[in-house]
Amino acid sequence: MSRAFLIVMDSLGIGGAPDAGAYFNEGRPDTGANTLAHIAAAHPLHLPVLDGLGLGAALRLASGAEAPGLVAAPQGLWGAATEISRGKDTPSGHWEMAGVPVPWDWTYFPDTRPAFPAAVTARIRALAGTEGILGDCHASGTEVIEAFGAEHLRTGWPICYTSADSVLQIAAHEDAFGRDRLLALCRDLAPMLHQMRVGRVIARPFTGAPGNFHRTAHRRDFAIAPPGDTILDIAQGAGRVTHGIGKIGDIFSLRGITHLHKGGSDADLADHLIRLGGTAEPGSLTFANFVEFDALYGHRRDIAGYARQLEWFDAVAGRFLATLAPGDLAIFTADHGNDPGWHGTDHTRERVPVLGHGAGCRGVGLVSFSDIGASVLSHLGLPAPRHGASFL
Repeated sequence: MSRAFLIVMDSLGIGGAPDAGAYFNEGRPDTGANTLAHIAAAHPLHLPVLDGLGLGAALRLASGAEAPGLVAAPQGLWGAATEISRGKDTPSGHWEMAGVPVPWDWTYFPDTRPAFPAAVTARIRALAGTEGILGDCHASGTEVIEAFGAEHLRTGWPICYTSADSVLQIAAHEDAFGRDRLLALCRDLAPMLHQMRVGRVIARPFTGAPGNFHRTAHRRDFAIAPPGDTILDIAQGAGRVTHGIGKIGDIFSLRGITHLHKGGSDADLADHLIRLGGTAEPGSLTFANFVEFDALYGHRRDIAGYARQLEWFDAVAGRFLATLAPGDLAIFTADHGNDPGWHGTDHTRERVPVLGHGAGCRGVGLVSFSDIGASVLSHLGLPAPRHGASFL
């Protein structure tokens, strides 16, 4: 029985979203954002595996852009996907590619000080047992820790911040505040935020001293549950084994996942993916997210770092594909954009690549995010999700 692997290169947009003008960074529309093209323009890329599958062709299809170094004739299945959910965030992208477009408008916090309603602030204080909170604003995660870390150590108050995403993040020192205490705070706060249609409460533990703070690998996302059955639910309900790599468990609230594989870095996650390429059960579904493109390079607008990460991942993809058996399907895609050559620090509204190994050599054109999940289930011989149609 053949297997399926769905691999998300978090934030690798390829431009061309038809509604990009309705989404903003620092008050300016996302029209023209193109994560892959702007990286390649500044740092010509060597991606023989991904480009061999059709990455350069997908870029040209999505946005008409050319990318130095991405000129190979496709040898895999290739296309570009357009999102219909009204967001440019992690849950929206992943849920929709899993067959569940988001049916509501997310709640976003204003770019003001304070950013959070008084009731939310009061709930955080009560759960944390503190007289106040720090931050209470839109901020970059690393910058907010540098700005408020010393005061956090002095007062014990949690550092609370948000972004253009539907999210509330809480940073606290693993030793002085306590990692378990931070996780409990975020877990207990999440139901209130989910009722407000805020997508995620994220725990952001860090260590170190003023001038030398470092976020740790113990991030935890408490995400609202998908409002319908995803491809993971359908596969597990049919008796198939499902594997989640990276933050897939957090994104789907651990629903539909038989085995969860986490790690401290994308390198750890790559080891899991390559191992599962050789050992995952017949008929199984493996769903992976590689987050460092987004978290370390996109938000920080680090073009060179993003380019290096892409070239590292291309080598990982080659090692992984070498483990697959005849009949296995692997699809590489993304959940949104995060153009490191763009203004601001937030995600960008873009189309994403769809690159397939094990499904022949052909273009599938412009598809929807939901078509990705429908294709995965079609390959596994399972019923289609409510949304999407197979392009296989």
